[in-house]
Amino acid sequence: MQMRTRPPRAAGLRPANQGRRIERERRTIAAMIAIYCRDHHGTERARDCPDCTELLRYANQRLDVCVFGETKMPCNACTVHCYSDSRRGRIVEVMRYAGPRMPLRHPLLGIMHFVDKFRAKL
Repeated sequence: MQMRTRPPRAAGLRPANQGRRIERERRTIAAMIAIYCRDHHGTERARDCPDCTELLRYANQRLDVCVFGETKMPCNACTVHCYSDSRRGRIVEVMRYAGPRMPLRHPLLGIMHFVDKFRAKL
């Protein structure tokens, strides 16, 4: 009997988003959650905090299925709210806290996030 190496895919599902833009978004949200977690929960890494680990997992899952893919705009300028109502408030709280601190702790990601916000306004 031959074993499958991958589980069978359901019909109609598209592959997860994987471009450079999405990967940068993953790094940005991970950095934002880490900043928030360190300052509010006192942990050095977000993965040491179960709440922040779950939020990061959920955010990555949402990036996997983002309908805009590589043309994605920043979340606050997006027309489609992909976060559930119960988690949207939490992610907004994290982004509002960590956003202004990004250029100090992660200069390149902070600048690129600012550039993406500027592009979305054009």
